[in-house]
Amino acid sequence: MDNKIMKFEEEIKKIDDMVGDRDYDGTVEARRRALVACCEKWYVRKELHWKQMSRSRHARDMDKNTRYFHNLASARRRNNRIDALVINGRLIRNQARIKLAIRGFYKELYHQEKSPMVGFRDGLVKMISEEDALALERLPTPEEVREAVWDCESSKAPGNDGHNMNFIKKYWDKIGTEFTVAVLVFFQSSRLPANANVTWVALAPKFSKAKEIKDLCLISMVGYVYKVISKMLVRRIQVVMPGLVGETQSVLVKGWKIYDGAFIVSETVQ
Repeated sequence: MDNKIMKFEEEIKKIDDMVGDRDYDGTVEARRRALVACCEKWYVRKELHWKQMSRSRHARDMDKNTRYFHNLASARRRNNRIDALVINGRLIRNQARIKLAIRGFYKELYHQEKSPMVGFRDGLVKMISEEDALALERLPTPEEVREAVWDCESSKAPGNDGHNMNFIKKYWDKIGTEFTVAVLVFFQSSRLPANANVTWVALAPKFSKAKEIKDLCLISMVGYVYKVISKMLVRRIQVVMPGLVGETQSVLVKGWKIYDGAFIVSETVQ
């Protein structure tokens, strides 16, 4: 990106130097205008790139400051860099060895084990009314797909092509129909497109200067098609979830807070 901007700036400088030699006509002037326009576009792209890399949320409406975003991105890169890691009591420093050790650690931790089939008990399924069941199985409408898209954060969930939700929203008039069809095909066929389930796995430090594998949080970054589909499923199940969860459950239910349990215990003790 910087190389392209430098080339445009060099071309503009050459044209400006031609003015002193009086070798300047309409064609050269038109070329200079085109180079300036291209240069301005790349300035905007550079700013957006570093703004997204910085993950800055409080600076959305402030003046253009690419250097500020660049410094934030550099700081994030330094904090997230893993130069040494303790895995199973052994210190590993080499980057290639660290990758292999991390892969082996999580492969062993999350390996598949045989377990008995667990079915629904205590009449849990009967708690869902026929009306709710039909609502859950109803095919989504294009409006529902659009609502899910606009409910996603614009600067997150990039696809394997690098585009994020902001790209989908901005060009919805041109690609919205094709995107909607791609999402609806999943609900009609129960099959995802081949590249929709591509996921990048990353380790995020829980705090600065993390040294052990337990100090890292394992996260998965999925593409925007997968993100929209999962959000649509979540939005639907949120409607029936309160009726399926017991009254003593205070976490992972919309409107119910984890500290409700502490309040109940405190009131009971008093």
